[in-house]
This record gives sequence, structure tokens and C-alpha cells, in this order.
Amino acid sequence: MGNILCMHEGSMSSSLGTAAFPTDTADVARQPLQTEHCALIVVDIQEKLLPPIFNNDELVKNSQLLVRLANILKLPMIVTTQYVKGLGPTVPQVASLLANAQPIDKMQFGCFGSNEFRSALKAMPGNRNTLLVCGMEAHICVMQTVLGALNDGYLVHVASDAIGSRVRWNWDIGIDRMRAAGCDNVIDAKDLAVVVRHNLPDAHRD
Repeated sequence: MGNILCMHEGSMSSSLGTAAFPTDTADVARQPLQTEHCALIVVDIQEKLLPPIFNNDELVKNSQLLVRLANILKLPMIVTTQYVKGLGPTVPQVASLLANAQPIDKMQFGCFGSNEFRSALKAMPGNRNTLLVCGMEAHICVMQTVLGALNDGYLVHVASDAIGSRVRWNWDIGIDRMRAAGCDNVIDAKDLAVVVRHNLPDAHRD
């Protein structure tokens, strides 16, 4: 299937002037996701946080899709939890797919506030300058993580159908704030899965 996962089809454009990758176009949102530069970030999908999320079933299902794709494509991934002692571990529906990825527990909302997270990101093989993000909550930990990534010069793709909040308007706030900060790369996990599936060998299409 080559190195390209998908091309964002949205009409919005953004320029990340401090991006840690070469680009000659202002329309960064239309750049493809490339496996050799991409990592999956799974943010705080935890047992005690999940039940009140308004779109919790969709969030789990589509996060599972992304983790499965990461496993097939051999994308490195980082999984986080927020205060695991009080909020519980990663939900088993997702944890069962994580293979060797051990969650990083943090006390900060944004992942980039965690030195352990930053170290794990820097230790990934190759030039991982593109992050694909899923998790919760959209307007708190996901948003703060995306803002931190943009501030550090990463290209960020947010899977809109694999993030959630307790109420829809908070989800909307999170999406709007991330876009306002320069993250126009809001994609659907389901669409990404379809694109990738059509480019996989038959043995990986189920």
C-alpha cells in the first residue's frame, strides 16, 4: 500500500510555521498521513471516565479500529491514563488490543505536560512528526494534548469519531478550539479504516 494512509478531504487550511517536517504548502491539512512518520496517541479511555461520555460506544468502537490499524501497519503508539488510581485503567475493549503498549499515567490534563510521555515520544524509532489522536475528553485532555503537540511543531490528525465528551456541546468546543489553534486535520476513523483496508493485502482485510 506504500506509505500513504489517507488524504484529508476537508476544505479548511492551516499553516504550521514551526512544524518539524518539510512542507512547501500552506494547506497542511491536505497532507497525507505517512506510516513512517506517524504515531497513534490514545488518550485516557478509562473505566470510570467512559460511562458518562455521550458517544461512548462510538468512541470505543472507532478507537479499537485505530488501534487495530496501528497494529497492522506497525505504527508506534502511546496510551495514557489520567490518575489511574482514582479513574481506573484503560477500558478492556481497548486494552486487550494494545499488545506491548503500557499506559503512561499522568496527573496533567495534556500529555505534553508529562515528562514520561515526552520521553516516550522522542524514543520512538524514525522521524515521528505526525500524531493521530483519539480518546477523551475532547475539550480537556485531548484538546490540551493537541495544543501541546502543535506548540512543539507536530502535524496532528484528530479522529473526530474516536474522541468524546460528557455532552455534545463540550465535544463541539473541543473541536472548535483545536481547529482555531491550527489543527484542521479532523478526520473520521471509519473513513480512514476504509481507505487503509482497500490498500491492504487480502489477509489483513477482516
